[in-house]
Amino acid sequence: MSDGTSPHEFSVVICAYTEDRWEDVLAAVDSVRKQSLPPLETLLVVDHNERLRARLAEEYAEARLREEVRVLANAGPRGLSAGRNTGIAAARGAFVAFLDDDAVAEPDWLRHFAAAYDDPRVMAVGGRTLPAWSSGRRPAWFPEEFDWVVGCTYRGLAPGRVPVRNVLGGNASFRRTAFDAAGGFATGIGRDGDRRPLGGEETELCIRLSQALPGAILLMDDRAVIHHKVPPARERFGYFRTRVYAEGLSKALVARSVGARKGLESERRYTTRVLPAGVLRGVRDALRGRSGGAGRAGAIVTGVTLAAGGYALGRLRTRRSGTTFSWGPIERTGDRAPGNGTTEDETVESGTTEKDETDESGISEGAAT
Repeated sequence: MSDGTSPHEFSVVICAYTEDRWEDVLAAVDSVRKQSLPPLETLLVVDHNERLRARLAEEYAEARLREEVRVLANAGPRGLSAGRNTGIAAARGAFVAFLDDDAVAEPDWLRHFAAAYDDPRVMAVGGRTLPAWSSGRRPAWFPEEFDWVVGCTYRGLAPGRVPVRNVLGGNASFRRTAFDAAGGFATGIGRDGDRRPLGGEETELCIRLSQALPGAILLMDDRAVIHHKVPPARERFGYFRTRVYAEGLSKALVARSVGARKGLESERRYTTRVLPAGVLRGVRDALRGRSGGAGRAGAIVTGVTLAAGGYALGRLRTRRSGTTFSWGPIERTGDRAPGNGTTEDETVESGTTEKDETDESGISEGAAT
């Protein structure tokens, strides 16, 4: 690598929170261990579930002795953002990659990430996430333009290795120094177990990173592929409605943090070009008698309406209450003696990272950072 580090120095962070995904977590770790470019380590961060943490620690006890897999407790507030920050703090690699706990990576996943970092200006690289539908096939009504609803790459993204505003958090990598420059993931947005499925934390971080390092390049490489499991509940229209509404709420928080111009830059093109084309495609398929065409067109219109409503409500609440979230620098713990993982009693984030009271929308109320 051009910055003097080894391409093997990837720390892979997988955040887990429930024993219901036990087999999925094992499959995710197994896919990392089978990479053509082996990682330095895999960090399993467990979100305030001591039984799961102990079970995983027992499962990977032998691998831990070889420093191959380490099991850590989320040392911050409950939620995916703090879990990722715990992994970042403990990471010993020069690069940190993130994989969802219900996804499996193809064998060359890390190799494609590593190749992009030959350019020292590249600070983050994301990949392509394909849905693995539990039913075995995409629901006829589900538009590819909304695959982000189930955590996957969606129609409208440019193919190849291309610059992007932000990477998608379940299939992404960063230089470790990116977090030194921009801080960690913001708490108060992002997922929190099975609560309302908010998101946007990776968007907010990537925009903040570009602001901290104006010359930074963020890339998407569609050769770095993972397969993300879509459970039956997420194949239903009810989940679709809930998720797109929650995305609107999330975008309101992101816009508050980094400004509406940057926070909605990609979304404007998406809503003015990609989605209208999707509606026309659905209507055309319906007129030709193809299954699901009308449903896809209707889902796109419904999704836009609900996301816009969530955004409007989120903006109103942030103006009224000063609602925000918090982030801070990451205190490194990865240089400790091998095997000394972070425990629940250790704090890895500094700054204002206390968990605020959160209403049913998932928007926390507290002072701005």
